[in-house]
Amino acid sequence: MTVIDISPSVMQFLLAFIVVAPLLGAVAALLPAPPGLRGKNPDQAVLRHGVTVTGAVLIAATVLAVGFDHDHPATMQATTDISWIPALGVRIHLGIDGISLPLLLLTALLTFLCALYSYFKLPAGPSPKAFIALVLVLESGTLATFAVLDLLLFFLAFEMVLIPMYFLIARWGGDQRRAAAWKFILYTLLGSVVMLLGLLLIGLKSGTFDMVALATDNGRGLTTSVQVIAVLAIGIGLAVKTPMWPLHSWLPDAHTAAPTVGSVLLAGVMLKMGTYGFVRILLPIAPDGMRTFAPYLAAFAVVGIVYGSLACLALARNGAKGDLKRLIAYSSVGHMGFVLLGIATMTPTGVNGALFANIAHGLITGLLFFLVGAIKDRYGTADLDTLAGATGAALYGRAPRLGALLAFAAVASLGLPGLAGFWGEMLTLFGAYSPAEGLSRPAFRTFMAIGAFGTLLTAAYMLIVVRRVCMGEHAPHSQLSPDDRTPQPADGPGRPTAAGSPSQLADIQTYEAAAWTPLAALTVLAGLWPAILLGLTDPAVQKLLAGGKS
Repeated sequence: MTVIDISPSVMQFLLAFIVVAPLLGAVAALLPAPPGLRGKNPDQAVLRHGVTVTGAVLIAATVLAVGFDHDHPATMQATTDISWIPALGVRIHLGIDGISLPLLLLTALLTFLCALYSYFKLPAGPSPKAFIALVLVLESGTLATFAVLDLLLFFLAFEMVLIPMYFLIARWGGDQRRAAAWKFILYTLLGSVVMLLGLLLIGLKSGTFDMVALATDNGRGLTTSVQVIAVLAIGIGLAVKTPMWPLHSWLPDAHTAAPTVGSVLLAGVMLKMGTYGFVRILLPIAPDGMRTFAPYLAAFAVVGIVYGSLACLALARNGAKGDLKRLIAYSSVGHMGFVLLGIATMTPTGVNGALFANIAHGLITGLLFFLVGAIKDRYGTADLDTLAGATGAALYGRAPRLGALLAFAAVASLGLPGLAGFWGEMLTLFGAYSPAEGLSRPAFRTFMAIGAFGTLLTAAYMLIVVRRVCMGEHAPHSQLSPDDRTPQPADGPGRPTAAGSPSQLADIQTYEAAAWTPLAALTVLAGLWPAILLGLTDPAVQKLLAGGKS
């Protein structure tokens, strides 16, 4: 079933446009603006250009989704297959199915919302031209990662996002930005070198880099030893980007230093590239190698779930001087642990749960980073003790709509039934209860129990954050320092009232509501109607795990 019948050639064009348009837009952003499009100043023109290009890509992605044949989501659609480097057998092979389409839409939506937010609230730093160009190159690389069907093209797209994110952190970030950017680039580049060796091993041993042909072959052309080596090499590169414990330590630093838009894109789409690689490449192409490493992957995943939650609890406690952005970064380590656990089960239930959790995490954590960025702009800090020390019932009394939306995002993140975060975690745990044939049931049921315990820890730290940031410490007024009583925001929306009462903060602005409402609405929609996503992913996952057979 297609909502609108669109010809295959138009679908091909739309997918190619989605991948290439941001790259062309990045080049155009660096050129002088035509006289009729300059607006009040060149900076405004380039920011408007960013909104226009990302908006056009979002519209194209939406039309692509409307024209997608939802009756056959396991079939590659909108495919383009052109020889590019004949000597190496590399082809420009693009296509989408039920696994990649939601990720394309998520990337297009988040990048557009970031461009819209930046139009009104550009982070402090060098030229807006460079900022918009980097965001568009980042979008192009991410979209290409989810659309390409050639192993070497996948690697190129996977690497394409590193340099833009490095500069976004290093030039537009906050304190310790250069050290965080270096740590980010070193970790991810080292992981990528190992991953390239694994991809070349698969291509040379099988005679093709075509991901569809390799998935259909289902590892039959590769010996078990080759599969084991390939999974180890490729898995390390993907695990760094995911990030999997203990390869995660670059993430909290990167998120803490990154500008708001950088954090949203890093958490919302870039982390998904690693888990997508596990599903698209390793599960169908090297199933025997995955079966060998699945228990270890699951063990690292559940350690990450508990570790991330304990780190968040430590940051959230009174007097810890924890940074709210850093806390949400550590929460991502735990949430991506659920995704990896679902993949490690090698079952349709677990993998569907992982893909659902991917999308849910992108929506909810993207919203959380937007909100924390807004709070930091108002208070001048993301320090939890400072935020909690404000009188006037903290955010609920000072910016009630902002406080309510933060509470909503927090309970969505902890997996409240009826919101998007619930289904991915539940399906992942169900998958761990009954893993694929050949995997140890007692081991995976132990992992399931540890993961379930992790959900309790997640609820604990998220509720502590809501209580402290939204409600305040409930300490007697006389025990609070003068700085706690009337913190002045960085950009001046505070408005001191009568003596002894708290300054007010600007509540949600119109541009903020425009950028955040779609994420909140989709979180509710996916939570109440999970079949929207599962109807797309399930047939495609069944086909992948069955070796290309529907």
